[in-house]
Amino acid sequence: MGMEENWMAQVKIEDVVYHLDSEFKKALEDTIKKYAPDLQFNHQEAFRFFLRRVYHHCSVWEDVPNTCVKV
Repeated sequence: MGMEENWMAQVKIEDVVYHLDSEFKKALEDTIKKYAPDLQFNHQEAFRFFLRRVYHHCSVWEDVPNTCVKV
């Protein structure tokens, strides 16, 4: 295998989430509405909690296969 086949790109999770925050907010809202349609919740608080959990479970820099990144 060549060097480029073993290479793993890294992404800064916080920056990715921040860049896609409106898409993530909508996806989280849709998910909650589907699985708990009668639940009343504060969308901002739910998203902030989601972010804290992402940051808890992920490293600042996460390795991803180079096939997941287009530069």
